[in-house]
Amino acid sequence: MTYRVAAIDVHKKMLAVVVADVAGEGEYQFERRKFGTTPEQLELLTRWLIQEEVEEVVMESTAEYWRPVWGALEQHWKPERQKREGATKMSGALHLCQAKSNRGRRGRKSDYADAERMVKRLVAQELVLSFVPDPEQRLWRTVTRRKYQLTRDKVRFQNQLESLLEQAYIKLSSLVSDLLGLSARRMLQALAEGETDPAALAALADHRLRATPAQLRDALGACAHLHPVYRRLLKMALEELKLLEDQIAKLDGEAAELLQGHQDALQRLAEVPGLGVSSGVQIIAEIGPDAEAFESAKELSSWVGVCPGSNETAGEAHSTTSPKGNQNMRRLLNQAAQAAVKVKGSIFEITFRKFLSSGMKYKEAIWAIAHRLCRLIWLLLRRKTHYEERGPAVSAKSKRTRTARMIKELRKLGYRVEGGAIPAGIPA
Repeated sequence: MTYRVAAIDVHKKMLAVVVADVAGEGEYQFERRKFGTTPEQLELLTRWLIQEEVEEVVMESTAEYWRPVWGALEQHWKPERQKREGATKMSGALHLCQAKSNRGRRGRKSDYADAERMVKRLVAQELVLSFVPDPEQRLWRTVTRRKYQLTRDKVRFQNQLESLLEQAYIKLSSLVSDLLGLSARRMLQALAEGETDPAALAALADHRLRATPAQLRDALGACAHLHPVYRRLLKMALEELKLLEDQIAKLDGEAAELLQGHQDALQRLAEVPGLGVSSGVQIIAEIGPDAEAFESAKELSSWVGVCPGSNETAGEAHSTTSPKGNQNMRRLLNQAAQAAVKVKGSIFEITFRKFLSSGMKYKEAIWAIAHRLCRLIWLLLRRKTHYEERGPAVSAKSKRTRTARMIKELRKLGYRVEGGAIPAGIPA
């Protein structure tokens, strides 16, 4: 009985494809073909794989070039293999391997040799395979990761804006904690529109601002003789800021619409100290609303790369550095851990202090908290349970405040939330 496997060495403009029957004994006999990467060529590839009765396909994760190939096979070849008579559990299986796990000897590299090596190592289970979610979840990832890119652009833009103000001798950033906050933005907008009176600019600040009017007038004193070029540059910068914020808001709306059917999972994540609605959306986009691809919390931690590593030789451990994993989840968990340990009276704050008192360094303790958060996230999503705070000093007032903030964020994104904050007088 034959069992045919194909391997695709992916490049930007061409694909090197080999097919072999792996059920027989002895050396594999490979059939070789080259295809382009245009939609027409990808359609020819799927037809050829169906004609060759290929059961499984493996390819390398080469930059972003593997995505259209994967999408074409997922749409046309995979259903044909799965719905045919006599299909097995692995019929139509697509595998994406990490290129490093298919590396050959130096001086022995060619496109077809790489593809043939992939087939042999797949059969021998020597390839490191990547988790590729379904098309819907990949769309969630595209939206959330694009939002993260724009958020980073906004941070970079803030640094550029501060540099521009320093060149113009405007020392506003020395007095306000947020240069893009409401008070600072009102003053900058008036400055860009031609205001030359420092007192008038200082009057636009909110009364809760810590800086006094006299300090603000002193910091904005250069506006009286500011060169018009700086005003025009500042106006352009504020317009760019508004464009960035509008795009981020639109992506928030897109993500909320895409995850409309998974509001329960989002609410369960947002209840965890250190997490919120925004980070909950990103986590669901990365691992799915039910974390179905991961059989255990340990498996999820390993995939994220937040668990202790293993480097043992001759029975002696040489390193416990965490392995590489999903960069987006590692970033989210690190940020969440930094925030969770600051929640007064939470179990994370107590555990963090225990870690520090036991001799762990700050970064090591934060990473240990991130590991616990990762395992907790798996429990909340897989078992559909709600978070229960075990810390001794969480007051009803703090819980009402956090619940009200979470509900406000959910409603802002368009979700419908029943009920409201916890009434006063009810114990947390």
